[in-house]
Amino acid sequence: MKLYDYFRSSAAYRARIALNLKELDYEHISVHLTKEGGEQFKSDYTELNPQNLVPTLIDGKAKITQSMAIMEYLEEVYPEPSFLPGDAVDRAQIRALANIVACDIHPLNNLRIRLYLVDEMDVSVENREVWMGHWVRKGFEAYEKLYAQGPTGKFSHGDQPSMADICLIPQMANARRPDHNIDVADFPTLLKIEEACQALPAFEKALPANQPDAE
Repeated sequence: MKLYDYFRSSAAYRARIALNLKELDYEHISVHLTKEGGEQFKSDYTELNPQNLVPTLIDGKAKITQSMAIMEYLEEVYPEPSFLPGDAVDRAQIRALANIVACDIHPLNNLRIRLYLVDEMDVSVENREVWMGHWVRKGFEAYEKLYAQGPTGKFSHGDQPSMADICLIPQMANARRPDHNIDVADFPTLLKIEEACQALPAFEKALPANQPDAE
């Protein structure tokens, strides 16, 4: 199993957590997203992932792109321990929380959007920070409200780490970036969930600072 990864990428961070929770060994292959114009644009990686994004997971003959698809694949092929536990309603609620991050926060704030706003749209750096902070805050506010609808527990949905937590924790790390300017102290529920997650080896091992390509 191979994971094409970049330590700062929150989408790749999700894949690392998912693999660690499943206790799966994998080879880390770094794809530096800013070095020499971005290694993701080199021809060999473009052939592997035409979107020029990370992560990409190789599992035998299977090639999976997109972090959410990678998590769904891992859950189906390696079902235990599950990060989509419970019944159909539980799983839908977990996916809803996960998608607040994966669909409504992250796509508006990732590297290529940040660069496009400044380089192509002539948005000032200051206004870009306002943009990014606005969407992170809106998403976190909604996340806390959905969490309160239950079942509440140590993690995002009860007392077992789930796909929702896998998405939330990297976004919490991103929120602390200077260019996001988000005071995470405004979100005590998310901080509580983060503390519970980071106490688990699977999350600690996946931290950006603990990756072989960390700078």
